[in-house]
Amino acid sequence: MDESSKTNQINKLNDKNQIVSPNSEVIERALVKDWDKEIQKGEDMEKYWALEAEQFDWFKKWDEVLDESNKPFYKWFVGGKINLAHNAVDRWIDTNKRNKVAILYANELGEEVKITYYELYREVNKMANALKKLGVKKGDSVSLYLPMCPQLVVSMLACTKIGAIHSAVYSGLSSVAIVERITDINSKVVITADGTFRRGKVINLKPVIDEAVLECPSVETVIVINHTGSYDDGANLNENEVLYNEIIEDESDICPAEMTDAEDPLFILYTSGSTGKPKGVLHTTGGYMVGIATTLRKVFDIQEDDLWWSTADAGWITGHSYTIYAPLLLGSTTLIYEGAPDFPDAGIWWKVIERYGVSKFYTAPTAIRHLMRYGDEYPNSYNLNSLKVLGSVGEPINFEAWKWFYEEIGNSKAPIMDTWWQTETGMHMISPIPVADLKPCSATKPLPGVHVAIVDEEGIEVETGKKGYLAITNPWPAMFRTLYNDEERYKEVYWNFFSNLLYKTGDMARIDEEGYVWIEGRSDDVLKISGHRMGAVEVERAFNSHPAVNETAVIGKEDEVKGQVIKAFLILNEGHELDMSYGEGDVTLKDALKMHVRHDLGPIAVLGEIVSVDSLPKTKSGKIMRRILKAQEDGEDLGDTSTLDDL
Repeated sequence: MDESSKTNQINKLNDKNQIVSPNSEVIERALVKDWDKEIQKGEDMEKYWALEAEQFDWFKKWDEVLDESNKPFYKWFVGGKINLAHNAVDRWIDTNKRNKVAILYANELGEEVKITYYELYREVNKMANALKKLGVKKGDSVSLYLPMCPQLVVSMLACTKIGAIHSAVYSGLSSVAIVERITDINSKVVITADGTFRRGKVINLKPVIDEAVLECPSVETVIVINHTGSYDDGANLNENEVLYNEIIEDESDICPAEMTDAEDPLFILYTSGSTGKPKGVLHTTGGYMVGIATTLRKVFDIQEDDLWWSTADAGWITGHSYTIYAPLLLGSTTLIYEGAPDFPDAGIWWKVIERYGVSKFYTAPTAIRHLMRYGDEYPNSYNLNSLKVLGSVGEPINFEAWKWFYEEIGNSKAPIMDTWWQTETGMHMISPIPVADLKPCSATKPLPGVHVAIVDEEGIEVETGKKGYLAITNPWPAMFRTLYNDEERYKEVYWNFFSNLLYKTGDMARIDEEGYVWIEGRSDDVLKISGHRMGAVEVERAFNSHPAVNETAVIGKEDEVKGQVIKAFLILNEGHELDMSYGEGDVTLKDALKMHVRHDLGPIAVLGEIVSVDSLPKTKSGKIMRRILKAQEDGEDLGDTSTLDDL
């Protein structure tokens, strides 16, 4: 794009309410060209999902699409027999995808590994046979503490192939957090690696597992992957440990897929709660498989020649659904990257996109904002023309990040799929597709087969445009089935808040007159100032729109008069300090920010305190944990902090 046209495009996008329509190239190549008709197809929910399910190999077809007889414990594709690993790998072996690259692994050292579907098939079968030899059988659980490496994918698929339940633990968690997760599900086997590559260093993983396993009596075997080269032989292994390469070496590369029921457990993924122990979110097989594959194909317009890159780690749900399982279910090539987004420099992601010709790219707003801090020099140094569709996940994206992502990374051509969903939903729930008209920072509309409403505390739908609780009004196939070993908590946290058995997402939102959904932040992040409700995200967006601010988190601080006032924690852009002079007169940057926010939000945005910080508490997936800031402010217990990370 030449400079003059680029300037014009920037001017157009300065209006946050502008409709961004797809260009002719996007429309021409799209598999789904009429968004409204596609949504209409989902009005008959059961018929819609049954049709999508027909595209997979079922050992036995279902007797009933949806069983609602024991709400809220819904069941999908009842009586159906299927295996996800068979559908993700085996069924491609006798097709022209046999020698297509399934996994493209790259790391910050510049190393790469390409694994075809046939090679993946053989490796998964060997690992599946090795697990069976270790005594793992259908229904047993296996814990994974691994970096983003090919063996992680193989291990997940091997568990799935034999009907074992896997539980991936993010490779940055402490031994205490690992013990909690392993003991909760009584894992017989733990699969780990010697270490992982991060910012030019090897981060040791094995010692963390050594410490954890001492407190996990259920663990019979630890499988160690020699990923960074620390375990060339078994000399350093403990008595109950074996090397990955050695246990699969002599195994057969043929392993029949276990015939699993559609409702058999697939995996358990832990997500932190505001209090108490982490929640073990349980996903089952058939509905999850249908939901994630359908949504990835339609939301990102996945086609035969696409190279898909989701930057998400398998320690959170996006890594499961859209880094690993769904791309393989569609017969695509998925790029697995190991390393930081800014090492060896802040252009590494753009270098990877140019090097391999990535066409569909999915990442988190927190990563986008982080890379924005380095300016336009890095993305402008690489050819990013291969990008056809961009995606955002994990939290509401602010306008400045949306604009930068669209213009500098997508070259004002690649539409942004701003997806809303959760660990619990398993799949995309609210999202555009590439041919949809976009409103920057809106998640657009519920996907076909998904039904939502904005309601008040009683579960009654509010007026159009009014903010309320985002609720899901009907079941969906990839929905989690329960919290592991805690059905009462499952009902209490998610289903009993409203009297009419709606699913409580925990998010606040509004729907505008054109049906577009705007996520306004967590319901427990709602500030109440002088009786007025204000979402933390609203305030944060106002701060983030100021050129001196890179990122913001706000909480409510108790006030005798107002009930609450706002306390803001800011990461300032380089060269800025709160007490520095800013603009004309004796105005400081802090004063200027107060005026800026009040101008955006009105006088109800009462700012009690503004502080500058170097980092904000975040989950591994990039969500700002405001409750941590709130607990620190109030001198309370921090609750579960095992999923925190600083980018």
